[in-house]
Amino acid sequence: MKILPVNRYSLAETVAGKIAGTLIDGTLKPGSQLPSEREMISQFEISRATLREALKSLEENKLIEARPGVGWFTSDLNAKNVSQAHELARKAAVVSVPAARLAGNEPPTGPRRVPIAPEKPIHIPNLRTDRQGTFEFISWWEREKVASAKVLVVGAGALGNEVIKNLALMGMGNLFIIDFDTIEAANLSRSVLFRESDNQRSKAEVAAARAKAINPQINVQFLNADVTSGLGLGVIRRMDVIIGCLDNREARLAVNRFCYWMNKPWVDGAIQELLGLARVFVPGKGACYECTLTEAAIRDLSLRYSCPLLARQNVLLGKVPTTPTIASIIGGIQSQEALKLIHSMPVEAGKVTHFNGLNNEMHTTAYVPREDCESHWTYGEITELPARAESTTLEDLLRIVRADLGPNAVIELDQELLTSLDCPVCHTSEQIFLPLSQVSFEAGHCAVCGTLRDTVLTHAINGDENFLHRSLASIGVPALHILRANNGQEYRFYELSGDLPEALHFRHFTRTQQEPDTRPVQGRIRIKAESQPAEGHADGATGRIKLRA
Repeated sequence: MKILPVNRYSLAETVAGKIAGTLIDGTLKPGSQLPSEREMISQFEISRATLREALKSLEENKLIEARPGVGWFTSDLNAKNVSQAHELARKAAVVSVPAARLAGNEPPTGPRRVPIAPEKPIHIPNLRTDRQGTFEFISWWEREKVASAKVLVVGAGALGNEVIKNLALMGMGNLFIIDFDTIEAANLSRSVLFRESDNQRSKAEVAAARAKAINPQINVQFLNADVTSGLGLGVIRRMDVIIGCLDNREARLAVNRFCYWMNKPWVDGAIQELLGLARVFVPGKGACYECTLTEAAIRDLSLRYSCPLLARQNVLLGKVPTTPTIASIIGGIQSQEALKLIHSMPVEAGKVTHFNGLNNEMHTTAYVPREDCESHWTYGEITELPARAESTTLEDLLRIVRADLGPNAVIELDQELLTSLDCPVCHTSEQIFLPLSQVSFEAGHCAVCGTLRDTVLTHAINGDENFLHRSLASIGVPALHILRANNGQEYRFYELSGDLPEALHFRHFTRTQQEPDTRPVQGRIRIKAESQPAEGHADGATGRIKLRA
C-alpha cells in the first residue's frame, strides 16, 4: 500500500491553487473576468472569508487584479508570476474541482460538502462524549500526535498560564511545567489558573494541578526549580517542543542553548504592557535567540565578571508590567506555533512577530544568523549511563570518561561552579560548591565584616580537585542531566539515565489503587477522587482541586 503525505494546506490555499491551475491550463484566458463572489462561493462550496483569503493570495502573487466597481480579472502569465502560479497549483493538487465549474459552465450538483484531505479517514465524533471531537473536523489535525506529544513549558507566570491553559484544552498529552517562583497577590490580575487561596504556593505545582483539572485526560508533571541550573538536559532531549514563557534574558539564553544542544525547537514569547512578541527557533534553521542579542546585551549576560554575583543581580533586577490581554494574545500565538510544530507544519523559524496593542499592528521580521554564535552547537551521540546524580561522584564519572577518552580527559560544566567565597578582610573562606546562578549577591557578603567576598570559580573537572568525592547532585548537577567531556580532540556526552524513572514520569496528580498517596496532606494540592454529590448540592466535588491548608 502506498502511503501518501498528509495534506497540510488550508482551504483558502486549495481554492487559490485551483484558480491558478485554470490559468496554467488555459481554461481562464488572460484578462478574463472571474465569476462574482456569490457564484464562486457556490461553485467552491466555501465561505466568503475563505474565498477572499484565496483571492488576496492570488492578487499578492500578481495572478489576478481588482477593478473597482467591476470585479476580478486574470493577469498575463509571465516570468515574474508563472512560478507562483505553479506553486499554488501544486498545493491544490490533492483536491479536485472541475475547471468547468470555475468557468461557470457547470452548475454545482448534489449536496454541499466540505473538502477534506483524502489521506485522513472520515470520522464522525460524538460531541456529547468526546471532548476533543470538534478537532476531528480540522483536515490536518492528527489526534494521536497531539495526545502523545511531550511539551515543556518554562515559566508559569502570566504567559505560562495562558499557554498551559491552551495546551490542556487542546488535549496536548504530556505537559512538563517548570518554575522556581511562588504565587503572590499581584499574579491574580493576569494569571487565569491561580486563585487567592494559592498565595505562596508553587506556581509550577498549582498550574500543573489546574491543567489536570481542566482536562483530566492529559498527563502532567511539575518541577520547582530554576531552568538555568535545575533541569536535566535529558528532560529536554525527550520533549517534542519547548515553550519559553520567561521574563529575563539569562533564562532565555539558557533555554536557547539547551534546546540547540539537544536539537529541539522552542517557542519564545515576551510581553510588556500592551506590547508583545512571539518567535520560533529551530536549530539549523535561521537565527537562534543568542543571534538576536546585541554585543552590549551579550556582555551584560556574561558570567565571567570580576564581580559575577553583582553582574547576575543586575541581570535579574526588576519585573516588567503586563496585562492579561497581551498575555492572552502572545500565549495564543505561542500555543498555536507549538501545535504546528507537533504536526510538522511549516513555521517561520528565526523570525519574530511583533504585536503592538496600542494601534493593533502586527508585523514579522527576520533575524540575521550569526556565524560565530556560541549557541550553534548540537551534541553528538549520547551515552546513557545507569547512573544517578545523587549517588554518582565526580570521581566515578571521571573514571568512566577517561576510559573512553584517555587519561587527560576533563569534564566540562554548563556554567561556573562557585567552590568558595573568600573574604579579603577577615581572610576567612566558606565552601559553597553550587552553580553561580544559585548564589545570590547578598550571600556573597562576609557574615563577619560585611565585605563582598572574592569568588573562586571553576568551569571544568580535571582530576586535581580536592572535592572529587562529592556527588554530582551536591555540586548542582540536576537529575537526568547530560554532561560533556573532552580530551582536546573530541567530545563525548554522558546522560545520567538512572534518574529517568523519577525525573520524567508525567504522573503528578494521577492516583491509582496500586499507587496510594502517602505524602503528608499539609501544603499540598491534590485532585479529589470521584465521589457522590454532597447532600443539598446539585453536583459533587468530582475533579475539583482541593487546596489543603
